[in-house]
Amino acid sequence: MDVCCLNRPFDDQSQDRIRIESEAVLAILNRCLYDWALIGSEAIDYEISKIPDDERKIGVKVLAAISRDRVTVDESILRRASELEYIGLKALDALHLACAEKSAEVMLTTDDEIVKKVMANNSLVKVRVGNPVRWLMEVIENES
Repeated sequence: MDVCCLNRPFDDQSQDRIRIESEAVLAILNRCLYDWALIGSEAIDYEISKIPDDERKIGVKVLAAISRDRVTVDESILRRASELEYIGLKALDALHLACAEKSAEVMLTTDDEIVKKVMANNSLVKVRVGNPVRWLMEVIENES
């Protein structure tokens, strides 16, 4: 999960989309406590450190602490992130994606622009990227 996902439960829940995405994020994190593995990274830690609201920052840190593994940013990840910027991703988003490529089966984000850019360049990206609601629904359907 990128930091957009980890922030979602602390966003204004009066909008249906935000509330539904929050519920999906929390359900996924719950499964990560006993079944799945949430993977953190130095990029995630850095982005969380930049959250200006201290209360939100603490809450996001608590959610991120569920991570079982942590990716350390090295030269190969920095090079890959630089390559991923060419598909139109912002530097930090490209860094998150490069970390995910190294360690995960899927990178979840609530950022529609990231999903669109990856889908448009699917053959260049080495990990699945998706919205947590859609991904969770697919997983639940496949478990049935």
